[in-house]
Amino acid sequence: MMGGRRLAVLATRGLALAAIALALTGPAARAQDVTPANVAPLAAPTPRNADSVTAKQLFGAVRGPADLATRSIGFYSKGCLAGAQALPVNGKTWQAMRLSRNRNWGHPDLVAFLERFATRVPAVSNWPGILVGDMSQPRGGPMLTGHASHQIGLDADIWLTPMPKRSFTAEERETISATMIVRPDRLDVDAKVWTPAHVAVIKAAAQDPDVERVLVNAAIKKALCRDATGDRSWLQKVRPYWGHDYHMHVRIACPAGSPDCRAQDAVVPGDGCGKELDWWFSDANLHPRPPKEPVKPPPPMMLKDLPPACREVVLAP
Repeated sequence: MMGGRRLAVLATRGLALAAIALALTGPAARAQDVTPANVAPLAAPTPRNADSVTAKQLFGAVRGPADLATRSIGFYSKGCLAGAQALPVNGKTWQAMRLSRNRNWGHPDLVAFLERFATRVPAVSNWPGILVGDMSQPRGGPMLTGHASHQIGLDADIWLTPMPKRSFTAEERETISATMIVRPDRLDVDAKVWTPAHVAVIKAAAQDPDVERVLVNAAIKKALCRDATGDRSWLQKVRPYWGHDYHMHVRIACPAGSPDCRAQDAVVPGDGCGKELDWWFSDANLHPRPPKEPVKPPPPMMLKDLPPACREVVLAP
């Protein structure tokens, strides 16, 4: 998925942004599992403020989708979403979590995948269904907290915790935590919580033809490599990444009818279970030395940094 140079850049950035959930490798990696405290309401996007505030403030202030032709615009980490659809809060085999974030939106293809996948989960495991975390904002775009991706309505976090047989209350959806899957030393999964059902559920996601990537913690990838039997071709889509130790990040392909959606590079050949996995467990990755000089964080993304069509999306009624 990434070359050596890209890995080096990400590793350096990870040191500088250790407080951001996607870059964490310690216990604080569960930051995405905590709903932020109440913040002051953001000003609605207008032509007057569109170029003076950050893109995440603009997109974070909008509470509903743009009434435009449905399409994903740009790249997973730099784009927006028109004509979004909300995943219903409850289904027979799924429940949406952290509703206060208003991130249960996606391209209709993503919503269709989640509903299809949720139905399949009880057939391949003993789980009654799935718990769905963050998808996208109503118009996609950068988020006020957490993710760098999830911007074009094609990403979804699925907790590696089975749905219960009852509906959560509104309060429980904000406070209940997903189960930590990774062992404290970061070298493997926690044998007390890892089950064959985890393998079956992740495998079912990776085998869906619309899925491009399934991102998990390297320890989870290691366990999958060890425990997978029979056809192992699906492992190619399952890629290790920082964080992701209590959920899997599922990413679907650019949909038809979205000509401005930029596809991700194809996954590299092979199941990813060889020496390429070893780096993730190296001391340099798990216990990086602090940089000699403070690394300056990149400037915040502005509307001008996104594809031009995103201006129409964020300013649409």
